Amino acid sequence: CWLMLQPFVAVLAWATVLVIVFYPVHQRLLKRLKKPGLSALLSCILVILTILVPVVFVTIAVLNELSGAMQNLQATIAYLLDPNSPYTGRVLSWVSHYIDIEQVRSGQYLIERLQGVSGQLAGQTLGVIGGVIGAMVQMFFVVFTMYYLFRDGDKIFAALRDALPLESKQATAIMARTRDVIGASVYGVLAIAIVQGVLGGLAFWTLGVPSAIVWGVVMIFLSMIPMLGAFLVWVPAAAYLALTGHPVKALLMVLWGTLVIGMADNFLRPKLVGERTKLHELLIFFAVLGGLQVFGVLGIVLGPVVLAITLALVDVFRAAERNSEI
Repeated sequence: CWLMLQPFVAVLAWATVLVIVFYPVHQRLLKRLKKPGLSALLSCILVILTILVPVVFVTIAVLNELSGAMQNLQATIAYLLDPNSPYTGRVLSWVSHYIDIEQVRSGQYLIERLQGVSGQLAGQTLGVIGGVIGAMVQMFFVVFTMYYLFRDGDKIFAALRDALPLESKQATAIMARTRDVIGASVYGVLAIAIVQGVLGGLAFWTLGVPSAIVWGVVMIFLSMIPMLGAFLVWVPAAAYLALTGHPVKALLMVLWGTLVIGMADNFLRPKLVGERTKLHELLIFFAVLGGLQVFGVLGIVLGPVVLAITLALVDVFRAAERNSEI
């Protein structure tokens, strides 16, 4: 049975996560329409419009910006490696004792290195196309699975609760804990990461950082890592502005990153997450990193979920042991 279902574990996991997140909306639709099938169909359409459409637009925008990213990168490297630069000249004069700066900053050298990168990207184009087709097929299966999870969610929940080798109260508590952690992971991690990425992208665009949309998207992904996140993007951006002769813009970037992007996490996390996870930040940090390594992108949600379920089972066994002693 496991061998048959193993290829579809990611599909089932993504569908389950999305259904749990959008289930309150589905319940409202079901209460108004009184038709489970139609409500499930509308809920699936809502998920597609809420997630898929924005992702497609952002992907197109990123691809458009990447077309000029190589030229911007070449110009930036040449500028930073200019020995006459008032900002990097002293450092380069010291480094030139160990590295041939003129060769590194020569246009031909940079073009050859960038062409090597371009060649690797071109060589992987077929794999990327195949990956896109595979992702589209997987997306279809996710939506297909979501429909039945929306329509028969209560029955599936009851069946899983009865299948667990635990008392009904304990099984319900563990499943409720799982639901809370999934919701908190999505709202607390993904939503906050998107907010920080948008704020960072706006700052990059306003202050003239090249490829602002690309770096905004990078910030979204890095912001999913607790305790580091957006800091890893806006600090290099501030350093870039300072080294390219824009100290005022660099200062504004630091202020924006500290007071706006940083405080967004501190302000939104208690409201979106609250006490639902009941997990220490250090545990969440390692759970997210471990989840990313084991499950890929899905590990951002599954990592904390696995940890929460493990701790919930420990609590159940502790409670059972105490009751047996009494």
